[in-house]
Amino acid sequence: MGRVTERRRTIRIRDGAITTRPDTLVAEEPLEIRLNGKPLAITMRTPGDDFALAAGFLVSEGVLAHGADVQSIVYCAGAKDDGSNTYNVVDVRLAPGVPVPDITLERNVYTTSSCGLCGKASLDAVRTTARFPIDDTPPVRVEPALLAGLPDRLRAAQQVFDRTGGLHAAALFSEDGEMLDIREDVGRHNAVDKLVGRALRQDLLPLSRAILLVSGRASFELAQKAVMAGIPVLAAVSAPSSLAVDLAAETGLTLVGFLRGPSMNVYAGDERIALHTGV
Repeated sequence: MGRVTERRRTIRIRDGAITTRPDTLVAEEPLEIRLNGKPLAITMRTPGDDFALAAGFLVSEGVLAHGADVQSIVYCAGAKDDGSNTYNVVDVRLAPGVPVPDITLERNVYTTSSCGLCGKASLDAVRTTARFPIDDTPPVRVEPALLAGLPDRLRAAQQVFDRTGGLHAAALFSEDGEMLDIREDVGRHNAVDKLVGRALRQDLLPLSRAILLVSGRASFELAQKAVMAGIPVLAAVSAPSSLAVDLAAETGLTLVGFLRGPSMNVYAGDERIALHTGV
């Protein structure tokens, strides 16, 4: 199975001094996700938590909603021509009675930025397929000071990032600020899928009292994944996209961007942020 990190020779230049030494890099390998034996999608990911990644991806696609929807998740034996296993092909078998979506070469992948759909169609697709409408009753209320401390805690928990400097991270926090789970991956969307997939397999969906924090920006795809998992609050250390803001406003998701210490922007769902003065 592929490792999380790999070593490569590198030439370092520091203040004119030249040295040669190995460097630790984050591993990146393709993962093919099959559904009931049929190819569904390929994503470039950091090996590890592959079953959770596949399950989380299928939650975001509207295929899975509960742990009982899955009969099995296995690596495909004989994935290579010589019969050896690459551990880069995963097959998800649905439980009896779970509807199997129509899988074609031109399947309607509304969850990616390359799907070719217009913004309205993308928003409509999420709204009509979401299994868990955001319904945190009573509403989650988050103090800005609590949000302000989350990025440092996320960074402190990034063990692989410390060795490579090349991984994104996503973490789930409780409304009281307790870190519930954290995943790292070369792809930010994969890190979120791993979180959601782990929650699905533990029968924790919907995550209606959770805060999702992501390193980097908040794209439409990440907002969509939060909505599909029933997460009420999404925070990012960088900017959101315009379509992510539109989706948040449409679905009731609280979206916070540029979360850097005590500074942050609230783009949607400000009713969950405990604002006191100066608003």
